Amino acid sequence: MPGAFHPIATPLGDLGAAFDSDGRLVRLIRLQGSSPAPSDDPAPKSLPYLKRQLEAYFSGNLRDFNIPMHIEGTDFQRRVWKELQKIPYGQAISYLELARRLGDEKCIRAAARANGANPISILIPCHRVIGSDGSLVGYGGGLDMKEFLLRLEGVLPKAPPQPRLPFTWD
Repeated sequence: MPGAFHPIATPLGDLGAAFDSDGRLVRLIRLQGSSPAPSDDPAPKSLPYLKRQLEAYFSGNLRDFNIPMHIEGTDFQRRVWKELQKIPYGQAISYLELARRLGDEKCIRAAARANGANPISILIPCHRVIGSDGSLVGYGGGLDMKEFLLRLEGVLPKAPPQPRLPFTWD
């Protein structure tokens, strides 16, 4: 696992991207609190491409990412992450539905753990998995990030505008 990240500014705050020696994305996480230090390594050639794709995604102009990734995990985790990539932009499924798609409703807890261990947030859209009752449960980047992403993609209605306080000259 990489120890240093290349920061990427987003509407959610900084994300940290880590790459393997071939320039493939291996981690994309929300940097917060006691996050690892930024990388002193030279930026891989794929970093500007990732930044442009994330910018297009956050502006509503990109639905599918095309970034080379190298994902390490157990066979089961990789099956779960592959299934997550099949959930279309603008849709969400439940953890139970995810387990069904994996072929066994009884693996719901294992599927939820693998979903939570996703090393490449946003690009592998673990945020598109919600509770059976529609609740926003569990998300490594925080429920505020999950809600933001689901609103951005139109799964949840856009947040109502915040009321503006009356202007005064005081």
